[in-house]
Amino acid sequence: MAKNRHLDGPGPSQRQLRVGELIRRTLSDVLTRGAVHDPDLNAVSITVGEVRTSPDLRVATAFVLPLGGDGAQETLEALRRNRHELRRAVAKAVKLKFSPELRFALDDTFDRMDETRRLFSQDTVRRDLDD
Repeated sequence: MAKNRHLDGPGPSQRQLRVGELIRRTLSDVLTRGAVHDPDLNAVSITVGEVRTSPDLRVATAFVLPLGGDGAQETLEALRRNRHELRRAVAKAVKLKFSPELRFALDDTFDRMDETRRLFSQDTVRRDLDD
């Protein structure tokens, strides 16, 4: 199981959060407009759920998921193939000293929420919560 970075240490700074949100909006906009010259990316609707930046803002990891979750690995590969074009689009829209290296990972937030709901619906857990 992957560690949740938000629970390790003090967490992201306000600047990291602000820059991450700007990058998230920019990526969402670029992907929605179909501004990337790749038919694989333009054929699917991609949700950018969150972008986490490194403390020095040189690396940004975008957590993405195609609509419906179908073809997630193919979408991830297409994003990675086009990371340089996406990085240029981010650099143009978000004025930073350095353009961050973009990395992409699948957003498992919905899977974790489903698992949490499943756990809370178990009789033994509900019994413990009611006590």
